[in-house]
Amino acid sequence: MTYVFEFGQVFAAWDELLAGALRTLWLSAASMAIGLVLAILGALGKTSGPTWLRWLLDAYIELIRNTPFLIQIFLVFFGLPAIGLRLEADQAALLAMVINVAAYGIEIIRAGIESIGKGQIEAGRALGLHSLQIFRHIILKPALQAIYPALTSQFILLMLNSSVCSAIAASELTAAANDIQARNFRSFEVYFVVTGMYFAMSLIFWGIFAVIERAFLRRPATR
Repeated sequence: MTYVFEFGQVFAAWDELLAGALRTLWLSAASMAIGLVLAILGALGKTSGPTWLRWLLDAYIELIRNTPFLIQIFLVFFGLPAIGLRLEADQAALLAMVINVAAYGIEIIRAGIESIGKGQIEAGRALGLHSLQIFRHIILKPALQAIYPALTSQFILLMLNSSVCSAIAASELTAAANDIQARNFRSFEVYFVVTGMYFAMSLIFWGIFAVIERAFLRRPATR
């Protein structure tokens, strides 16, 4: 039997795919930004916080890293209403993505912080730098330079994993593709196009990360 490709039916719904792609980009960018802030704070807690906080962070990290992302999304979307917190699908998707990426980010940034020698910190104090300057220029920036490839790879993986959010009907690209496929039954054509769109979005993020690295991480630190 000869299969006849009909991409016209897919491109006829291009506005839906584009809206889904833009929503995926927004969800991914927002979760990356919020997750990065939480990861930095969590890494500080892991390296210099009290024992009870380190244990709490360890439990959180191990829980997230050893459970499927799909289950985490279900827990947020279907579980939180049991305690009176009901979220829209997109809100639940964003929260689940932040919780997920922050756990991985904490460990990545912690490793970067611990790679900074104590002698460099002591040298900063000897130069008269205050604590914020020491953290920003001697600890945080060199640590981010060291772990930037791993951190950005984790962010790209987060964007690709956002496709799982379609399981709770979040309005992202895969959910849009599923709706289109359910109408025209052109599974190969729909998901072939969507594959190309995810690849293009990955390239967009890689380009943005490269610009950020050149603009902020490769520049010499200033007081």
